[in-house]
Amino acid sequence: MVGVVQTDNIVHRMAMGDKIPWYKKNNLRYLYFMLFPCLMGIEMTSGFDSQIINAVQLVPAWTNYFGHPTGGYKGILASALPLGAVIGLPFIPLLNDNLGRRWCVMFGSIIMIIGSLIQGFAVNGAMYIVSRLIIGFGLPYAIVAGSSLIGELAYPKERAILTSLFNAAYFVGAIVASAATYGTQQIPSDWSWRVPSLLQMSPSLLQVALVMFLPESPRFLISKERYEEAFKVLYTYHAEGNPDSEFAKAEMAEIKTTIAIEMEHSKKSWMDMINSPGNRRRVIIGSLLGIMSQLSGNVVISYYLGDILNLIGFTDPNFQAKYNIGNQCLGLVCAVGTALLVMKFKRRTMFLTSIFSILFIYVAWTISAAEAIVSGSQAAGKLCLFWIYIYQPAYNIGFNALTYTYLVEIFPFAMRARGISIFQFFGKCAQFFGTNVNPVGLDPINGIGWKFLIVYCGWIAIEAVLMWWLWPETSNRTLEELAFLFEDEDRAHAATEAVEKEIHHDVKHHEEVNGSETNSKDNV
Repeated sequence: MVGVVQTDNIVHRMAMGDKIPWYKKNNLRYLYFMLFPCLMGIEMTSGFDSQIINAVQLVPAWTNYFGHPTGGYKGILASALPLGAVIGLPFIPLLNDNLGRRWCVMFGSIIMIIGSLIQGFAVNGAMYIVSRLIIGFGLPYAIVAGSSLIGELAYPKERAILTSLFNAAYFVGAIVASAATYGTQQIPSDWSWRVPSLLQMSPSLLQVALVMFLPESPRFLISKERYEEAFKVLYTYHAEGNPDSEFAKAEMAEIKTTIAIEMEHSKKSWMDMINSPGNRRRVIIGSLLGIMSQLSGNVVISYYLGDILNLIGFTDPNFQAKYNIGNQCLGLVCAVGTALLVMKFKRRTMFLTSIFSILFIYVAWTISAAEAIVSGSQAAGKLCLFWIYIYQPAYNIGFNALTYTYLVEIFPFAMRARGISIFQFFGKCAQFFGTNVNPVGLDPINGIGWKFLIVYCGWIAIEAVLMWWLWPETSNRTLEELAFLFEDEDRAHAATEAVEKEIHHDVKHHEEVNGSETNSKDNV
């Protein structure tokens, strides 16, 4: 692994030394509670979508309405959303970096509401596909801006936990979609699938209604030279409204200096992403993380669980629906649990534990599936059910808990919107590929059935090697310290020196004030 710059960061030490928990700070508590309906719900839409497509395939009214889709047609019904996301991604930085994080979330949410309405009232397959393209177009605007805003507003002590919880909200959406579809499948009409399709806009409605009640990113405000507004956000939420707070002043100095250095070396264009060895490594990691987050076997379970269960002999739709809901509930528990523990372990340790666990599970699952299908072993079929469930904690340890935490950390402010957009691009391309290829590969007649799992085993092994070789450690540092993770030490230490200068200036000022007060008292 290529070495990275290490610095002794004062702001991080000050934050870690703060013994007052967040829930005892009124302003910070308000901020964190507002983050959930305003931003955490964004990933609920992703989870909702994966389970809408998974669950409605178990609803007879849906399959009858769209002509019992199979193969490529079935694939495009699912993959239209990531295709729409790919179309919208190049324009995200223009909105995110010029109008701000909140307006970018607002724009994406409005687009998703429009798409959900069209989806719920679709009259044919073409209209259904177009609606999913529209939802996909809006989704990454909200994801890129929302994940950035969470990381940029959070107090350094809780930043990793909050950005990890962002992805955990995926399972809330997945559970609601699974349960809603299970409940509505008894409706003897097309409303059995239209109702859950319309419910997909629920998180976006919350975001449109509430996102403007959040403060704007102080880093965005500083980049626009709105220093007073930025400092007010910092001392209001990170120092409980105390403008004389040493921590708030030190944080302001660090952010201001770091962004100034970034802008000095940035042209604010896509070429910034490849103009230095450090930036090229960031792009490689972001691209690979996007691919791995979608092609580590999770799309098979998320979108085509019904096909998998049919292969191993569990064909009852009622059982499949219940099993799916249980799987999503387990996912939520694992996602929240790992998010709350993210500060206890190093990032590399969690990622590597995740990918090697996934590899072991997929190999075991493939062997069990072969026994169940080829030999007709009922015990092997039930063992497959176990491996599918145990996949959840393995995937969540790394990809769910750390994806946005890691992206916010490896991409500095000037590159963050473009960096997460690159992650989204490769992730959505991989999702598009997977949702089209998986139903064909898993088809026991026109594809290769259970043998398709062997392909995943080989690919996941390659992922493990790449992750071991490329992934740097990013834990226990501020975003500003991580801004120069792959750069020369001069840039990395400049921000630290600015913070030290600010703190020493304050100490000297306080000493002069105290000395002046003492002399006044002596004279009296």
